[in-house]
Amino acid sequence: MVGTVLIVDDTPSEMELISYYLQENGYIVIGTGSAKAALDQAIALKPDVIITDVVMPEMSGFELCRSLKKNPITEKVPIIICTSKSQEIDRLWGLRQGADVYLTKPFTSEQLIHAVKTVAG
Repeated sequence: MVGTVLIVDDTPSEMELISYYLQENGYIVIGTGSAKAALDQAIALKPDVIITDVVMPEMSGFELCRSLKKNPITEKVPIIICTSKSQEIDRLWGLRQGADVYLTKPFTSEQLIHAVKTVAG
């Protein structure tokens, strides 16, 4: 199954790396550097999975998770938080905000693809 993945990360190199890993595995990738833009894109494009960073200007990945889970159009879209925030409290908080998987940087291609396949079914 080829799926569409929305990546939300304000660091171009991270966006490029995640995009590369996904495209190598046949996924269609949509990228944005803004969580606010991601909300609009998620509603309009209905991706199969959303991968988001946590630390971003204007709106954090945690806030994005909460907003997506409150919207009937996006509430069922699986969310993977992909961040350098590796404390256990951050992981627990991310999952409480609605994330399905909490992946810490650095990660391997295998870890990322496994996470996407796990949540996408």
